[in-house]
Amino acid sequence: MRISDALSLGIVLAAALAVPATAPALDPQRAPAAVPAPTPLQAFRSGTQLYIAGEKVKAFTDLRFAAEQGHPMALWKIGRMYADGDGIKRNDLKAFEYFSRLASENSEESPFTPQARFVASAFVALGSYYLNGIPNTPVRSDAVRARNMFNYAASYFGDSDAQYQLARLYLEGVGVNKDPRQALRWLSSAAHKGQYQAQALLGQMLFRGEDIPRQGAQGLMWLTLARDAAAGPDDKWIVDAHEEASMQATADERALALIYLKRWLKGQR
Repeated sequence: MRISDALSLGIVLAAALAVPATAPALDPQRAPAAVPAPTPLQAFRSGTQLYIAGEKVKAFTDLRFAAEQGHPMALWKIGRMYADGDGIKRNDLKAFEYFSRLASENSEESPFTPQARFVASAFVALGSYYLNGIPNTPVRSDAVRARNMFNYAASYFGDSDAQYQLARLYLEGVGVNKDPRQALRWLSSAAHKGQYQAQALLGQMLFRGEDIPRQGAQGLMWLTLARDAAAGPDDKWIVDAHEEASMQATADERALALIYLKRWLKGQR
């Protein structure tokens, strides 16, 4: 018999000996003992398992419970489900509310924790909502607040999506003074982290030499990387930009871009 089994048996025997010979009968009217509510972590894990299994309605119930208790990743997941209409009816205002709570309660989360990227993602989502507004809701378009959201996630968390969005604002002069060099700085940071949209926009700027010194081979290299990552219909502009640069590049630029590309891929291994 294992030690654990012996201990268990001993506990059972001790409990049995402690019961009087004429123990009172159970009251059939007595309510059964209440089942303790799950912890936020337990609810999050259960909801995640259900979501992976494709039971999104049940998953939503557990994840929402965890979110209401302040579980950061549950707040993010419920926000994303509302934003994407994933298993539930899309509701951007609800998504905004969950992302807002996640951001406000975890804004000082260390950038090095596993959940930091979810907090940063919430700031990026809020920035997009503020940039465009949510029709028929109190959330109005506010470019300055959008900039603040992107800037915080880009600077404090080092989030590449936020850096890309912030760079676009600097390029277009939305919520900030137009500043191509600041845009280039943020695009370069995001591109080196593998953000393919930033790679495409950086490649365009370098290849065309718009407001900055032209670097055709470098630009074509970044566009090639972005083209390989482009997938959906929203990425058509990346495919078009790559094709345009490939046609306009000189033979020397194409050869040098290939060398740069090989160096980049080698460094990623």
